[in-house]
This record gives sequence, structure tokens and C-alpha cells, in this order.
Amino acid sequence: MNTTLKRAFVSAALLALVVSVLPAAAQDAVKADPKHYKVVFENDQVRVLHITYGPGEKSVMHAHPPNVAVFLTDGLVRFAMPDGKSQDVPVKAQTTQWDPGGTHLPANIGDKPFSVMLVELKTKAPAGK
Repeated sequence: MNTTLKRAFVSAALLALVVSVLPAAAQDAVKADPKHYKVVFENDQVRVLHITYGPGEKSVMHAHPPNVAVFLTDGLVRFAMPDGKSQDVPVKAQTTQWDPGGTHLPANIGDKPFSVMLVELKTKAPAGK
């Protein structure tokens, strides 16, 4: 194979790799990580996910729309962000939290199983008056 053809092949392969990885960075949680994310209810207004992680388990980078989390267990979760920063968040069972949505990679850094119900909103822009 000549040098020009090799360069073209390598460039095409690298481009294909980059293009295939970028969409996965903001992928839907259920599609990206079905082991940890299960849809338990869905209609045209909301989607409810049951999320479970064993001790030390982590997900993959994925995204959520605006949502409300209802924590079923105590836990300590590390959220890694696309920019490389991370934040450790302790949570308590039977508490709730609003989140405007976004992309993250969560990990259960506690020593017990972690479980949460996540109510994702399917918001639409309000109609003009």
C-alpha cells in the first residue's frame, strides 16, 4: 500500500472513531447503560427510571433531561463531568433533588448498593400567548 493510501486509510479510521465516540458522550442513560437504568413508567409527560448501582459500580457518560431524583437508599455518588471535573455527593434515603439535566458519569463510591428513582421531564416550550 502506498504512503498516500495509508494516510487516507488511517485518517478515515480515526475520523470514524471520533464520530462514533462523540454521540455516545451525551447518550440516553437507558441506551448507554441498561444494566443500571430501567424504565419503569413512561408517557408523553415523564419517563421514570429505576437506577441501581452495586458498591463500586459506575456508569458511562450519558445525559438526562430536567429531572427529579427520589433517593431510595443512602449513598455516596461521584459525578464525573465531560470537562474532567468531578464532585462527590452524599445522598440520604427518602430525600428528593431537582436537577436541570445534563451530561455526567456517575459512580457509586460507597460500600453499599445504591438505588434512586429518577423522574425525567419531557418538557416542551410553552405556547406563546
